[in-house]
Parts: sequence; structure tokens; C-alpha cells
Amino acid sequence: MSDAAGKFAARRAALLARLEPGSVVVLATAPESVRNGDSDYPYRHDSSFYYLTGFPEPESALAMVAASGGQPARAILFCREKNVDREIWDGLRYGPEAAQAEFGVDAAWPIALLDEKMAELLAGAPALYCRLARDKGLDGQLRRWFDTVRARGRTGITAPPALRDLAPLVDEMRVVKDAGEQAIMARAGQISAAAHRRAMRAARAGVFEYALEAELLYEFRRNGAQFPAYTPIVASGANSCILHYNSNDRQTRDGDLVLIDAGCELDGYASDITRTFPVNGRFTAPQRELYEIVLAAQAAAFDAIRPGNTFHAAHDAAVRVLAQGMLDTGLLNRDTAGSLDDVIANKAYTAFYMHGTSHWLGMDVHDTGAYRLTDHPDKPSRPLAEGMVLTVEPGIYVRPAPGVPEQYWNIGIRIEDDVVVAGGAPRVLTGDVPKSVDDIERLMAEES
Repeated sequence: MSDAAGKFAARRAALLARLEPGSVVVLATAPESVRNGDSDYPYRHDSSFYYLTGFPEPESALAMVAASGGQPARAILFCREKNVDREIWDGLRYGPEAAQAEFGVDAAWPIALLDEKMAELLAGAPALYCRLARDKGLDGQLRRWFDTVRARGRTGITAPPALRDLAPLVDEMRVVKDAGEQAIMARAGQISAAAHRRAMRAARAGVFEYALEAELLYEFRRNGAQFPAYTPIVASGANSCILHYNSNDRQTRDGDLVLIDAGCELDGYASDITRTFPVNGRFTAPQRELYEIVLAAQAAAFDAIRPGNTFHAAHDAAVRVLAQGMLDTGLLNRDTAGSLDDVIANKAYTAFYMHGTSHWLGMDVHDTGAYRLTDHPDKPSRPLAEGMVLTVEPGIYVRPAPGVPEQYWNIGIRIEDDVVVAGGAPRVLTGDVPKSVDDIERLMAEES
């Protein structure tokens, strides 16, 4: 078995060890998706399926049986049969025989046999684990499998009496990244950082947002990233105050800030970077003032990311700096908003900062895993542990409004990096993009 196959086998074994003996697991990958006419979107596997198998093809499913009564655990891959004619049109298909050898499963069968084989595996099993109400295709097949097993009830064969949700178990496994995962994410961060530097160098007043997006996508792909991890946000001027803006079709103007939120996906793992910079290469005084507040908020959040500290400690630290900055600049009026503690208690800061500071990052850009201890009655924020990967992305967004100082109108700023929780300070994966005012202006002054 190859090292790669061994890694996936170890994950499957760790999952099965947590289940009741003899329990059955089934998990399908994502279906292909039609874009329009006879054109499909580029195929992207289901993250959890890939996490447990490494198998990249559509029309695939994984079944596993936990060890029981001296019988060892088993992993069975269902996939498309080898088809040389279709390979002429669509490319390589492993087929069951090669898939079993390459991906280290105990058996591999054609996907057409899924109904038949699952009915056999479920006979007498104490429980079936699947992602409840998430896999549309499997949801429709579950009843067929159970009906087939129940039809044999007179022979003493029983269907699983318990149907349990698989998703929380796999989701939690994915929260802590091993050294191999961290290495891929570090490389993804380097590629994305290079793309952001390229876009900064290409920026000029009058350039269209989509032209800067093109610089990002070029750098992603030429360095081996398979996809953008999400639709890039290239937001100039007032668009920078739209959190999920992605039309990317405005022509920039002299004096605009440009907020770029973009990251690549490499070998199934995402990166996520945001930088905000002046399109003409020089911050105005109001832009610089707000920018420095956001940068200080990010630094405060970094200081709060330590093993044992809670996930939400970084957000609380960032909010305290941002709220103080809003009071100092007059974005929030002290006479009406009150003290810093009042602003935080009343969440008055959400007029200009309305999102969280962090999210998990991994195979999905908003990766799996609970943010709170759901088995605790008070559901407190969960403690951080080494190997967790999260974003740190404070911001300030100022839309025109009565009582808001006009010099700050239409300024939207976000600064985002990806970090690994480590023994001391967090390890920043995306630090190759300048983010101090002086460093940004210096980079943008370089010849492109």
C-alpha cells in the first residue's frame, strides 16, 4: 500500500474504531453538475468522501463495516467500471480492479451493484451511519435497501434498528490537520499570496475589477492550483462595503480602495486571503486611519490564538480594538454610543463590523467542525488545539449614513490571513502578502 493510500486507510480505521461493532457506514461523493446545455461544471469531489478515500472520480460511494466478533473491519469502494470507449471522451477511469489496488480498500465493486451489496451489508447490522438529509441520491436509496432487508425478516434477518448521522463524526476528524494537510495548505497560501502581490502590482486607476481577477486566476493556475477555492471578490470603491460582492465588473477610479478576497484550492485544500489597497498606490489620510485600526485588530486577534484559548477569543480581541477605533474616529458618537464596554455590550460596532473574525479552513473554505461545545448545556466556545487552521479577518465597512463622518464614506477594509494553531504564537500561512501601509505602497511602486 502506498503512503498516500495508507493515510486514507488510517483515517477510515480511526472512524470505524469509534462505532458500535458491526455497524455499517455509507458515504457518497458529489454528483456531476450541469452548467447549461450539455456542459458540466468542472468536477469537484465531496470533501468528506475524499478525506476518507482519496478517490477523485464521480459516481462513487464508500461502504465500511466496523469490526465485530472476530471479523476485521472492511472498506469497500463502489465506482464506475472501466470503459475504454468513454475514456476516449472523458479521460481515465480507474475501474474497480485498479481502484482497489491504488486506493488501499479491501474490495471495490461497480457502482451499479450498490443497491444489491448494501442490502447484503445491512442484513443484521446494529446501525447504519450516513449523512442524514445531505446526500440526495443516497436518501432515495435508503428505503430500497431497508425494504430489501426487511423482506427477508421471516428468515431471521433484520434491518439495522438504528440510523445515525455520520457527518458530525467526520466533521470533527477534519478539524485538526495533520502535517501533510498543513504542508498542502501552506503551499496553497504561498500560491495565493503570489496572486495577491501580482494583482497589487497590476492595479492602476481605470483598471476594471475583472482585469485584477484575471491576474489572480492566472497566478493560481500557473502554479498548479486546480481551482479558486471560492468565487474571488474584487471590490473597488463603494463595492468594498459589500461583503460578498463578486460581480467584479466596475472600472476603478483614482482614489479608490480595492478589497480583494481570493484564495486558491490546491489538492483539495483551500486558502483564503483578503487584502485592501489603494488602486493608485497611495492611501489617503482617512483610508490610512481606518486601515491601521483594522491591522491592529488583526494583531490583537493573533495574540489571542493559543492552544487552550477559546475559538471566540480572537473575535473578542479584534472587536475591542475595532470598537475603540470607531469611537476615536467618530464613526460611533460617544454621546450616544457610550463607553467602549457599552459599545461592545450593545453591539453598536456591528454598524461597521457585522461578521465574525474567524472560521475554520481546510478542504472547504468554511470548513467543518463545531465552534461551540454542543454537548455542554451552556454551549461555550470550544478551546483551540494545535493543528487547527482558521482565518483571521477583521474589517470595517462604512456606508454613507447620517451622522457618519463623510471622509470615511464608501471605505471598506478587510485584512485576512490563514493561521495554524501552534504551541506558541499561531503559524501564519499567508504572510507573504504585504499588509502594512508602507509595505503595500512600496510594492505597488515597483515596476510590474
